[in-house]
Amino acid sequence: MATRFIIILCLLGLAEFYSYILVRSIVKDLSPAWRTGITIAYVTFTLVCWLGFVFIRQLQSSSTPHLLRNIYTAVALGMLVAKILVLLVMLIDDLRRLITSLIAAVAFHNSPTSEGISQPIERSAFLKNTAIVLAGLTLGGFTLGIRNRYNYRVRKIKLSFANLPAAFKGMKIVQISDIHTGSFDNHAAVAHGIERVMDQKADIILFTGDLVNNVSTEVDEKYHEIFSRLKAPMGVYSTLGNHDYGDYVQWPTPEAKVANLDTLKQIHASMGWKLMMNEHVVFERGADKIALVGIENWGAKANFPKYGDMTKAYAGLKEKNVPFKILMSHDPSHWEAQVRKEYKDVDLTLSGHTHGMQFGIDSKIFKWSPVQYIYKQWAGIYQEDNQYLYVNRGFGFLGYPGRLGILPEITVIELA
Repeated sequence: MATRFIIILCLLGLAEFYSYILVRSIVKDLSPAWRTGITIAYVTFTLVCWLGFVFIRQLQSSSTPHLLRNIYTAVALGMLVAKILVLLVMLIDDLRRLITSLIAAVAFHNSPTSEGISQPIERSAFLKNTAIVLAGLTLGGFTLGIRNRYNYRVRKIKLSFANLPAAFKGMKIVQISDIHTGSFDNHAAVAHGIERVMDQKADIILFTGDLVNNVSTEVDEKYHEIFSRLKAPMGVYSTLGNHDYGDYVQWPTPEAKVANLDTLKQIHASMGWKLMMNEHVVFERGADKIALVGIENWGAKANFPKYGDMTKAYAGLKEKNVPFKILMSHDPSHWEAQVRKEYKDVDLTLSGHTHGMQFGIDSKIFKWSPVQYIYKQWAGIYQEDNQYLYVNRGFGFLGYPGRLGILPEITVIELA
């Protein structure tokens, strides 16, 4: 862990170094007064942004208006990503210069009379301009991305299963995930998102975890009323995500943490949601049956706890002879780490957790996000043999108060 921290610090230091070089190259032809003024402004801006990262918890809990906090956070994150891109481009340029220097040195050694070899190799104007454009677009994009935080996208998919009982053909599931109530700053916008969920006329609504960022009090009276509007003929079912346990805040006592989780469980119940705590329910239509299994958070990554217990959730299920099973499991890494290996009778797994990192490219022909280097399954549908996994991109947002390329999602899955 210490080694990783040192590596990250070194990379950030390099990113700052190269970004400073880039700024200095941009202003080098200006008058001394302008060069000094712009340099001071840039350094001040950088320090203010880094202070935001250092005191992020105090910033989030402050009385500063939500809009100002969102803009500040977006700008700071945009600056960080922009400088990382500058680092990558400038490193490419330095690698080019190094190779060119080595070739020149060899040429000079073989031909001492060659002229111009001792001249310094200048930076590529193309790569320098590329770094400037990428940095500008990234910073601007992260700032403008604030407008997309409530821009809900309904994604519809039809999945066919040979073993789906006839009575459940055409069943419509709506999945939402990762609400993160503590990040919201607009009751009306969230209510509109819930209206869009209800517009889908689902047979069942499934929520796959992270109702809050950290504490149950994030679900205020108004949000409680809004989320209580979710209704479906077969019911509304939910699971817990890693943020719901309160693991990321300091509690005065262990009892306070337990009480917070108990309150959150009561909130699910009072909103009319059936919270699945390592358990299952069987739905019957005549002689046909399907099962819904819901487990607590289970993450394959070392820094995420494994509260989920599939053995407990499956207890008594095999004896009921249910041919088709749906699993709600917040973390998609659970699918490949355990479900695919030990529970091959799970036909469809529904997860969330990744948010698609709220940043990337998300089109029909190409999908990319930095989160794919952490999670193999990170957004949309995946299939291995006869088993499917759908990873919802999240209803809410966390950290970055916006969406850049990866929009908040309402998933509609029709079984066939």
